[in-house]
Amino acid sequence: MLAIIVLVGGLGAGGFFGYMWLRDAVTPDDYVGSGSGEVRVEIKDGQSATDVAQTLQDQGVVKSAKAFANAVASAGQSSSLQPGEYSMRKQMSAAEAVKLLDPDKRLREKITIKEGLRLSDTLVQLSKATGKPLREFQQIARSGKGLGLPSYAKGKLEGYAFPATYEITPKMGPADILAAMVDRFNLTADKDDLQGKAKALGHTSHEIMTIASIVQAESGSKQDMGKVARVIYNRLDGDPVRKLEMDSTLMYALNKYGVEASNVDLKSTSPYNTYMHPGLPPGPITNPGDDAIQAALNPAKGDWVWFVTTDTKRGITKFATTESEFLQLKAEYERNKAAGG
Repeated sequence: MLAIIVLVGGLGAGGFFGYMWLRDAVTPDDYVGSGSGEVRVEIKDGQSATDVAQTLQDQGVVKSAKAFANAVASAGQSSSLQPGEYSMRKQMSAAEAVKLLDPDKRLREKITIKEGLRLSDTLVQLSKATGKPLREFQQIARSGKGLGLPSYAKGKLEGYAFPATYEITPKMGPADILAAMVDRFNLTADKDDLQGKAKALGHTSHEIMTIASIVQAESGSKQDMGKVARVIYNRLDGDPVRKLEMDSTLMYALNKYGVEASNVDLKSTSPYNTYMHPGLPPGPITNPGDDAIQAALNPAKGDWVWFVTTDTKRGITKFATTESEFLQLKAEYERNKAAGG
């Protein structure tokens, strides 16, 4: 009788421990709760859910890779994990970890660069928005190397840092950010057939971008851009050929801002002084947007050779074909200026 009791007891103990072993094997180790502290986790391009699970375990986010793999599979998100950096916590439950790997929660900064900014101003904005040293942006921009600039840019970034909204991740350095802006320009140039249309107009792509940058700087509105472009072409290609006489190019040379050059300004010997030197300046004076590029490639039809922003507050620009019309517009500008307009 005693032997039978001992035997049954032994089988019971074996069954209990077998159940415990099986439970542990089927249910992987997992933390409870939402964790604490902060740890940044990077999902790299091409990583599988299994790879991510191991990364999370290695960084102390989840207790076991298996727990995360089960949790992400249960949530149906195994194929939804996207590359990027994420802010996680230490010792999280696998289910909570899955929630924080939502692509919308990736660490990133949206930066919008407006059309018509000079490169120097663009670099200041990028530095302020990212917290990265302005000096680094300036050095990389000055070099131009490794940014993917088209050959016709002649190694100069001015005019080719395309204005748009960009998503900046923590790992992106100044070179990565500026390269992304050049990439966006290259896509726009391909879309607009910049090289083909420039050739048809009898100009190089670099000249078209220079024209576009002046159009961007001189236009009071999108609606004026085609006419401003036409004035530039009429002056460049007219008979007789006229100097451009654009204040925007001279202000760029002097690192000043304004719509009216002074007599002292006009004495500048800079090649960007289009009051003194015929033809286009050496390169772009702003980073133009697609509307200005389109205007440079598709100027409006007309015989205007002058324009005057008669009301600077409201951005009203008027166009003239004769010198007498131009003088009337200039007088209108002076009256508005005197009245505070």
